Amino acid sequence: MRSLLRSKIHLATVTEANVDYIGSITIDKNLIEAIGLWVGEKVLVVSATTGARLETYVIEGDAGSGIIGINGAAAHLINAGEKVIIMGFELTEKPVKPQVILCDKNNGIAEFLTEQAEMLVPE
Repeated sequence: MRSLLRSKIHLATVTEANVDYIGSITIDKNLIEAIGLWVGEKVLVVSATTGARLETYVIEGDAGSGIIGINGAAAHLINAGEKVIIMGFELTEKPVKPQVILCDKNNGIAEFLTEQAEMLVPE
């Protein structure tokens, strides 16, 4: 079995960081649905701003809110205003075609990408 990238939100902006919340990452429902993440699913979160990396689980934010909230202890590593990459993986014996989105400045979907086109940067 291999762990392969299945879902990716690229260059979302963290809208809030709440140390006092009981862990997790809050993600706008529209983004969750666009790339096939599940509530409660473990994700890898990487700050494109600082390089900090952490694992946590997904909770659903309001659709269209643009929320990317870093909660609990993770808020000591990633702060509001940072750009992040959020990735979900799948254990499989077969290749997986990842669902990848590039976020706009309001955390809406700017573009659907393939991994080969990952080097695109939003304006």
